[in-house]
Amino acid sequence: MALKIHSTLTRQTEEFVPNKPGHVALYVCGPNLYDPCHVGHAFSYIVFDVVKRYFKYRGYTMRHVQNFTDIEDRIIAKAQAENKTIQEIAQVYIARFMDEMDALNIQRADAYPRATGVIPTIIEITQGLIAKGFAYEVDGDVYFRVRKADGYGKLAHRSLDEMEAGARIQVDERKEDPMDFALWKASKPGEPAWDSPWGKGRPGWHIECSAMNYVEHGPQIDIHGGGHDVIFPHHENEIAQSESFTGKKPFAKYWMHNALLRLSGDSSAEDKMSRHVGNTLWIKDALARHTADEIRLYLLSTHYRTPLAWTDDDVDAAARGLERLRAAVATPTPSPSPASRGGESALTQFANQTREKFIAAMDDDFGTPQAIAALYDLAREINRARNENATAETLAPAQATLRELAGVLGLTLEEPKSKMLQAAPFIELLIAIRKELRAAKQFALADKVRADLAKLGVALEDGAQGTTWKSQ
Repeated sequence: MALKIHSTLTRQTEEFVPNKPGHVALYVCGPNLYDPCHVGHAFSYIVFDVVKRYFKYRGYTMRHVQNFTDIEDRIIAKAQAENKTIQEIAQVYIARFMDEMDALNIQRADAYPRATGVIPTIIEITQGLIAKGFAYEVDGDVYFRVRKADGYGKLAHRSLDEMEAGARIQVDERKEDPMDFALWKASKPGEPAWDSPWGKGRPGWHIECSAMNYVEHGPQIDIHGGGHDVIFPHHENEIAQSESFTGKKPFAKYWMHNALLRLSGDSSAEDKMSRHVGNTLWIKDALARHTADEIRLYLLSTHYRTPLAWTDDDVDAAARGLERLRAAVATPTPSPSPASRGGESALTQFANQTREKFIAAMDDDFGTPQAIAALYDLAREINRARNENATAETLAPAQATLRELAGVLGLTLEEPKSKMLQAAPFIELLIAIRKELRAAKQFALADKVRADLAKLGVALEDGAQGTTWKSQ
């Protein structure tokens, strides 16, 4: 089965055929560095982390680029309010971002370009667009002519007139058309500025990603990703200016957009998580209550194109499901009555079938809900075999498959150390009870205590100094 992706551009689920065989050029819009990131951002970055992991699992090489927007109106306002430079503001949030991505087990991108690092390329592209008649300069500002761009509106699937009717446009009589957007902005007093052919100024938001893509990937990429909220105007404008400058189409072969995460079940657009609105849950606060595995499992249990509402209760429910997966990969205690070879081959065969189901689900536009369902089915069979006294040798191949496939989703299946520490008094109590059972020659019950602890990832070791335990 071929890997297929639903492209926002065509509204079709298409077979993935990269520009360069065996290689994927991926660009994902990164954060605007005026505040910390919230779990809505985490949803997008986890989704594209899984996309990257799965491509690697299927044998592709990857170049993953994710930008940092470090020059923009809100960053400038923040810097002025705190009497700092935009570079100082950006560095604070970049450091926090990296720490939080690591904590969420999100693999780092191959490159993290900053908008301020590609100013010469931004000027080059802007000059090229003016030379080709796609842009014009007015009083130090440079605007892009949207009505000259071929197919403008094709990503949003709306005509220019429809977009204009629904857009919030700041009136500027200097523009040839109200929908024209800024490529370069003349500097205002106290703002960061760079020299340009049009005087001192700074880039517009949309041109930044086109320039960073051009520097890191060249004129064409395979996949451009981001949240549903940046389809218009940001990504629409990226297409227009990139294709108008390079003359190469398409700028990106596939456009992937994750749905938006909300703090409630309200489906209104205003309820989406947004920093400037204030209805946010910071990643740091989410990680204080939930593990990375719990957060990832919850977010990936819904398809990435389906809107999702965050509640702690729902994440807690995902955590309970996670325990079944953890129990399945916990090291078992060897059984005195091993299962037959028929049982071994049946479990291994089921694991192989699970891998096939997992791949089929992921090949179909990264269907993580179906992939996770397959993991639960495999965990159920492993736990059933364990309860039927299967040996460690019997369970090992299926457990390895479960860990392999969970890893594609970025799940470690490790028991959180903090939870183990909280459980320590109860584990010690069970060890004491087991000791009393052994003294009373109730060995079957004592063995059951040991076996049940093993299912929870706690291994007991009997020695001359008594019984000790460790997490597996």
